[in-house]
Amino acid sequence: LAPAGLGARAVELGGALCIRLEAEPRSAMFNRVLGLGLRTPATEKDLDRIASFFGEGIAWAVALAPQAEPADLSSRLERRGYTSGYGWTKFTRAAGNAPAAPTGLRVERVQQGEAFAEAFVRGYGTPEFFRDWVARLPGRPGWHCFVAFEDTDPAGAGALYASGTVGWVGIAATVPEHRRKGAQNAILAARIDAAAEAGCEVVAMEGVRVARR
Repeated sequence: LAPAGLGARAVELGGALCIRLEAEPRSAMFNRVLGLGLRTPATEKDLDRIASFFGEGIAWAVALAPQAEPADLSSRLERRGYTSGYGWTKFTRAAGNAPAAPTGLRVERVQQGEAFAEAFVRGYGTPEFFRDWVARLPGRPGWHCFVAFEDTDPAGAGALYASGTVGWVGIAATVPEHRRKGAQNAILAARIDAAAEAGCEVVAMEGVRVARR
């Protein structure tokens, strides 16, 4: 999915998903470890392999769930030089029956990626190379992408990824000049209902506790 030349890699080490993006070496959002200690207890060898994967010059983070094992995993990370980062909360709710979300914007499910990528890049203020990458999401298996428009101008974006009975909602961005118009409430409602249409029973939104390195 990632365009060539960005140094994007993803591997599974010790049951954890490790993602690295050399084009953004200082961003722990795009250089991170997910699921460490959840499938199997993390070992010192696992932590060594993860550090080797990121190497020098990359700032990365470990998203550490409260139930991660072993119980002293947080202390082990601290001894390796990690520091505790901001805590995220994971929200879940049943799919479908989304509350009303009035807005003067028009919300559409899109199959082409230009408007979706435009809202994402302008909303988050990301480097321009993300535009082509994000534009590839609409229409891919499991992905449901929504854009809020004011006339023809993309005002906000959000995505749903549906897998089995679980849907994940994310990639929510609002273009600065269109904030406070109800874009995200309306896009969230659309995704909650779309999750039910896709056969999901639960919708989840991240996040978890983060340790930075």
